[in-house]
Amino acid sequence: MDDLKRMAVFASVVQHGSMTGAGRVLGMSPSAVSQQVRQLEREGGVTLLHRSTRKLALTEAGQRYHAQCAAMCAAAEQARAELAAARDAPSGELRMSATVGFARHVSPALGAMLAQYPSLRLRLLVDDAPIDLINARVDLAVRFGRLADSTWTARRLGALEWWLCASPEYLDRHGSPETPDALLAHGWLGFAREGGGLLLDLRGPEGATRSLRVEPRIVSNNQLSIQQMCEAGLGVALMGSLDVQDALVSGRLVRLLPQWTMGTLDIWAVTPQRDAQPAKVRQAIAALQRYLVTQPGVLE
Repeated sequence: MDDLKRMAVFASVVQHGSMTGAGRVLGMSPSAVSQQVRQLEREGGVTLLHRSTRKLALTEAGQRYHAQCAAMCAAAEQARAELAAARDAPSGELRMSATVGFARHVSPALGAMLAQYPSLRLRLLVDDAPIDLINARVDLAVRFGRLADSTWTARRLGALEWWLCASPEYLDRHGSPETPDALLAHGWLGFAREGGGLLLDLRGPEGATRSLRVEPRIVSNNQLSIQQMCEAGLGVALMGSLDVQDALVSGRLVRLLPQWTMGTLDIWAVTPQRDAQPAKVRQAIAALQRYLVTQPGVLE
């Protein structure tokens, strides 16, 4: 590292034409600058500069050596510029991880950002199973619910509401439940969990509460599959508000007991590093948060 410093000092001497000029820029005394150059010459066994009382001149060896030193300094300056650009403006590749259900929200959330910064590229990894951010070189992951302890950094983006849904066809055959207790008579679809069963904690008008445990007839480890089976009329399902917006608007699903709340699920932006987040990550998190607060059933 000392050699690299001396090479930078030597390049500065040549650039500014004197030990004094280089020292002024580097915050060093002329004698300290001279010592650095002499050390290079001693270690290399060649003279790099002809010195006189009025000026300095490069030797033939000094000219060749200076070309490499100047290239090194230019590369270092370029590296600093790249860091500044990463800090100040989104660029390069943003590697993002999202669940299958959330993947369709990435385009409307980040579309304006990608259009504004043409040098920014997006690589979206879609998987319901948590992946190791370090091994997969992920810059930003969107995750839900309670997070496992880790050294990663998590920022809460909001929370989605749980909505109870069924298809119109299912309700035509089995009727629409008017009270929480009526849910016990219906067929259920559920997310696969250890221990089985689905516990519902409902809060209704005027502070009313009700807790129910139901046994799903059909289970899956994929929320999108549950929604598809729910739309096909195979049962009642507890769905995230973000996942079912389009199905509710189009009439493929109907929300049941809307006057009762059934809890929330936190939404997190998870990153592998705590400090010095590049601009692409900072602005992507901000864009996700702006998008989510506009979605029905998402709480700040």
